[in-house]
Amino acid sequence: MAEANQASGIASILKKRWRGWLRAVHRDFGYLAVGFTLIYAVSGIAINHISDWDPNFTSIEKTLTITPIHVDLPDDAAVALVTAAAGTGKPDDVFRAGDEIRLTYSSGAQVTVIGDTLTVQARKPRFFLRVANWLHYNRGKKAWTYMADLYAFMLLYLAISGIFMIKGRLGLRWRGAILIGLGLGVPLTYVIVSGGPNAHQNAKTASTPAAAAPTAAEPVTSPAAYDEFARPPERMAPRTAPAPDSAGTGPPTDDEFARPPVRKQPSADDESELVAPGTLRK
Repeated sequence: MAEANQASGIASILKKRWRGWLRAVHRDFGYLAVGFTLIYAVSGIAINHISDWDPNFTSIEKTLTITPIHVDLPDDAAVALVTAAAGTGKPDDVFRAGDEIRLTYSSGAQVTVIGDTLTVQARKPRFFLRVANWLHYNRGKKAWTYMADLYAFMLLYLAISGIFMIKGRLGLRWRGAILIGLGLGVPLTYVIVSGGPNAHQNAKTASTPAAAAPTAAEPVTSPAAYDEFARPPERMAPRTAPAPDSAGTGPPTDDEFARPPVRKQPSADDESELVAPGTLRK
């Protein structure tokens, strides 16, 4: 009897307090997710427009007028004058042709001098964005993968717990259900209207004239070949023909990457047999 009353008391406590515990964990996870959300949200917006700008670097270019460097000046002295005027350090590569001097650096910077005009082109990392994009792309490999998985778990909890935190008309029974339906409807509608992942391939196939039926020598391509997530087919080993002889005149391997056979040089006997065009051989 006492055990039954105790179980009933625990069930009553859980029934009364589970929403409070749900809200407490939801709140704490929300605080923990702030930093992650800033990283992924801001970098996500930047990466979405990568075709319009460079989200990692800003380009810097400045032009200066200097005293022309004489073409007879040694390379070391000429480079020293250019780097002093440009305010750059020792270059990784130097190109010089006439009155043109070009210095390049591993950072991507380049200094060009033509006559009396000096141009400096360089890149400057964007504050916060470069690091955020690095994390977003998971360049940190396995260590950051665990952090990203943790953030994904927190997002799942925030989404699911948010459904049940509030009861009544403002919760899942009325307002919450409508908003959840809208949230699910936006991506589903976009997929239906746009055609989904295969829309690009379908449009390309429709615009391509129908090809002739494949022959026995032409393998039929399976639908998986048009799937960007399908594994690429394994490349067949090239057919190997007989090995070339010591002079390199034998047939080469049937491979487009094989080196061409060594062309045999004519011997002295062969050259003696050469006659001018139109001359009859005796």
